[in-house]
Amino acid sequence: MIGADIVLESLKKAKIDTLFGYPGGVVLPLYDRFPFHKEIKHILVRHEQAAGHAADAYARVSGKIGVALATSGPGATNLVTAVQNAMMDSIPTLFITGNVARNLIGKDGFQEADATGIFMPTVKHNYLVTHASDLAPTFAEAIHIATTGRPGPVHIDIPKDVFLEEAEFNWPKEINLRGYKIDKNLNTDAISEASNLINQSEKPIIFAGHGIIISNTHKLLQKLAEKADIPVITTLLGIGSMPTSHELHYGWMGMHGSYYANHAASSADTIIALGMRMDDRALGRFADLNPNAKIVHIDIDPAEHDKNLKATVPVVGNLSDILPAITNEIDETNHAEWINWINDLKKNHSDSMSIPDTSELSVQFVVNQIAKENKKNKLVVVTGVGQHQMWAAQHMDISEPRQLVTSGGLGTMGFEVPAALGAQVADPKSTVWSICGDGGFQMTFQELATIVDEKLPIKFAIMNNGFLGMVRQWQELFYQQNLVDVNMSQPDFLKIAEAYGIQGIEVTKKDQVIEAIQKANSINGPVLIDFRVETDGNVWPMVPAGAALNETVESAKEL
Repeated sequence: MIGADIVLESLKKAKIDTLFGYPGGVVLPLYDRFPFHKEIKHILVRHEQAAGHAADAYARVSGKIGVALATSGPGATNLVTAVQNAMMDSIPTLFITGNVARNLIGKDGFQEADATGIFMPTVKHNYLVTHASDLAPTFAEAIHIATTGRPGPVHIDIPKDVFLEEAEFNWPKEINLRGYKIDKNLNTDAISEASNLINQSEKPIIFAGHGIIISNTHKLLQKLAEKADIPVITTLLGIGSMPTSHELHYGWMGMHGSYYANHAASSADTIIALGMRMDDRALGRFADLNPNAKIVHIDIDPAEHDKNLKATVPVVGNLSDILPAITNEIDETNHAEWINWINDLKKNHSDSMSIPDTSELSVQFVVNQIAKENKKNKLVVVTGVGQHQMWAAQHMDISEPRQLVTSGGLGTMGFEVPAALGAQVADPKSTVWSICGDGGFQMTFQELATIVDEKLPIKFAIMNNGFLGMVRQWQELFYQQNLVDVNMSQPDFLKIAEAYGIQGIEVTKKDQVIEAIQKANSINGPVLIDFRVETDGNVWPMVPAGAALNETVESAKEL
């Protein structure tokens, strides 16, 4: 068969039935064959970056690999932000690009770009396929690499004439890659050492990272925490690892995490870090996170051990294997004194993350009401990046894994619209609410057209404060209120909704919020709500840049 058919047969062999793409000259031979492979649904986006973000969110919600397709040159380069976003957050994704014909590579042909060179630092692995006979083995390898070990993006670049070249379809029976081995053997010595350290601790704490969500080990986390009576705090991407109602759950840590989570992290004598990168946004100033604590760091990627913080006991492996082993070895313990200390801290600082009790329309109030009005629904929350992202994480009661879809490591504005597309395609029965910044929304809202085409009932809540809110907050607090180019003139969002054939609703007062949310939920189709929120709200608590977690402040007066 020709290369184009081999590509589509390879996707079917891997049980991939959906991809997000945008056509162009060099991939037309592939598009020409889609009608003959009806098992694969192609979703036409309006920008390649959106294809990447949609594939990313599809993977986050479904737990399966997400796939995006683009043409050569600008098509490929438009994917780069989405690829790096998936890389930073360890999302299993496959990015397919076309390239100019083999005889034109390196000759600066029309729409040529060195895609494999450009993508090199942004992917887990990279391929340029120059023979159709290599396509099927390459796809098998790429999918294996993207979905095993620490997941991440893999890129395959295919010249135009390779799509047309004939070859046998040779799907490999097994994948055996030199230099890429997943060690499934448990290091029993390290597990015993970690268990002993936990048993000896008087003030242990668990940091639950994104790895808990990726590995589907939230129930194993709960068993471990309950057996040893250990409080749990999460990273931003670890939100959903434990129900917020669980008595051992103490919120999330980091720059805008809870005051008590940050201080508990700073006061523990033993830190059990599960599936996390130990990054600066979660831990603040590394040197002063908690210098006296013993650290057990469990991660599938050994490169993360000792990268930012020295681990007392590093343990390499999949949490699904290691958590049961440690749970079996640790003692049933009671840490009432330690937990009471955290509870007192939580009680004494309950106002630091409260919803403003004012007549003004605040983002905190809006997102909290959206969560409350969707209690009975299978709610998936997708956010952009900025103040609204932090308030959604603080106030939307995210209690299930894969319920929060947000850009963590890269912090990509514009993620909220195409990611909502991917999330809804991944789980058609869920109720998807996209919490949007008025700035980020304008970066990618062209995907409303895709959402209308696909008849997806996504609800978009635009937090319209007329500012790049987080930038304004930093300029106000740390740059002597020198507000440079953050006050944005806005379009009429309701007319944008109308232009795309979407129901639009404007909300200017608090007493309109619940009715607007209920109306949006009652409409079987996409809805856009323009929430005219207060302009000067700031996110608290806050760990100032370069500060330690125990230097968390709760208001501007403390800076």
